[in-house]
Formats: sequence, C-alpha cells, structure tokens
Amino acid sequence: MSRRRLLLLAGTAEARELANRLAKAGFEVIASLAGSTRQPRPMAVTTRIGGFGGQEAQAAYMTDQAFDLVIDATHPFADRISQRSAEICAALSIPYLRYSRPAWTPNPGETWNFVKSAMQLPDLICEKSRVFLATGGQSEDIAKALPGRVLFCRRVDDGPEPFLLSGGWITGRPPFTLAAETALLEQLGVGWLVAKNAGGAARAKLDAARALGVKVAMIARPDGPDAETVSTLGEVMAWAEAHQ
Repeated sequence: MSRRRLLLLAGTAEARELANRLAKAGFEVIASLAGSTRQPRPMAVTTRIGGFGGQEAQAAYMTDQAFDLVIDATHPFADRISQRSAEICAALSIPYLRYSRPAWTPNPGETWNFVKSAMQLPDLICEKSRVFLATGGQSEDIAKALPGRVLFCRRVDDGPEPFLLSGGWITGRPPFTLAAETALLEQLGVGWLVAKNAGGAARAKLDAARALGVKVAMIARPDGPDAETVSTLGEVMAWAEAHQ
C-alpha cells in the first residue's frame, strides 16, 4: 500500500514537530515554507521554500504533486495563504485541516490593551513614546502607522534597508529567553510593547514587559478560513491518521 502524500504548510515550531511525527506515522510529507527568513532551520522531511505564485499556480502544484491531504500549520497571522489553501482544497476535494494554536491570554496581574488592527495603535500610543514592535515580518508596515514615536522593530535577518523612522532595527532569531527580553526592553527604554497575538511558547517578551511595567498593545488575530480547525497537535495527528 502506497504512503499517503501530505502537504504540510509550515512556518511554526509546531509545524516542525508535526513534520517529524507525521513522517514517523508513515506519511510522505512535503513541507512548504514561505521563505520569509534567509536561513530557516532544516526540517526532517522534503522541504520546498518560496511562494507558490498565486492561487492558480498553487492549485497546479498541488494537482501535479497528487497530494492526498493538506495540513496548514502556518503562523496564525498568515491568513492569506490559509484562506487560499482552504479554497483550493475545497475545489480539488483534498481534505484540509488548519492547526491554530491557542491565543495568548493575560496572566493575573497583566493588563493588555487589545486592538483589532495596527490602525488603532495611534489612538492608544501617544506621540514621542518609545515603542518596541515585536510583530514579525510586517513590523515596518505597522511602524508606518505610528509616526512621531521612537520605534524599534525586530526582524530575524539583517538587511540593507535603512530604517526611515525614528528608532531602528533590532535583529534577533528566536527563541528568546526571559533574561534576554528583559535586558533588551531595559536597554531600549521603551514604554510600550506591540505584539501580535500569535500564541505559543514564545511569550518571554510579555513576561518581561510585565516585570518592567511596560504597557502591552496586543493585535488580534485575523479570522481564519471557514474550514475544519483544531488547536492541539494530538488532534492533528488523530485527523491525519483517520485519513490514512
């Protein structure tokens, strides 16, 4: 009996773990990374890197590769690829599952300021504030919504692009420890931390902000596709094995 071919839309730590578990369970796994970082950590399965080139190109790729299943374990804010993949799978009658890890919630003693989008940040963060943007690949776009503030944007890779606003780039590759995040926030002297509600284990920055009295602005997740969604890796594996 041939192995079931599975496309794993990756880009999270959980996707890396799923790749290992799915391969051990007997699936032929092809992982797909968007290519947003120059040197992603290698995965234990065959991996393609880069965008698909639009909906038609992705549908053609998935058809040519004859995938039996698709598991979407992309970042919670990668809503465009999730929506597109769900639509393609529906059109091609390929079973699709989205893994969405639980969102962060404030711990006792924490007070977060929740916003639906970056466009609400100027109403929350006054001018001349010093702000750390721990918002991933779109930090520069979010920064443009906050003129008149001193902004520090974290990114994974160094690049030649100058920082055109007041502040600068902060380069760092996760995971980050609580000690490192605390030292960074102290060094920058920020009064605000802006984060996306990505969930997961990487909440050291939030714990550091609490310890230092730094205010937190938390950007809500976009809506996911209207498709089957689970929130634990055990549920993902159970779904995959039910389709094996």
